[in-house]
Amino acid sequence: MLSLLLRKWKELKIMKLTSYEEHKKHTFDSYCKKTLKNEVINIQRQLQRQREVEVSFTTLSNFEPQELAVIDDYVLEGYYFQVLGYEVILKNEELIRSLCHLSDKKREVILLSYFLNMTDKEVGKILGRARSTVQYQRKKALEELKQRLEGNDDGSKSIDFS
Repeated sequence: MLSLLLRKWKELKIMKLTSYEEHKKHTFDSYCKKTLKNEVINIQRQLQRQREVEVSFTTLSNFEPQELAVIDDYVLEGYYFQVLGYEVILKNEELIRSLCHLSDKKREVILLSYFLNMTDKEVGKILGRARSTVQYQRKKALEELKQRLEGNDDGSKSIDFS
């Protein structure tokens, strides 16, 4: 828009005009100047609003940038368990090894119960088992996991499921 106005204004400046055309030229000239002046004012107001809202990083204390930062936690180094179409991601190597040693039935019950936060009744409904069977399998699986995790001789922490 502004470039079109400037081009027309330059074209009018070159031509020899009658008094009426001269009047139109001055009117158009005045219009162009007002438009440019108002555009400058709009830009200055916009920049002022930005200055009022934005804060320079140099004015922030050392703690504030850390507070504003977002750290994405991408799970690239983990193990993915597939349970009935659900995906459970684990990072703890000891727990992964211990879960892999469980039977498929017990692993499904543990993953659905503790990692997908399902009740025994919901797990039983999904797996087609009675609630008491799910509770028994969960109890036995926890005992096996506890035995495997506490049996580590490398001095690492054991995981408490209670």
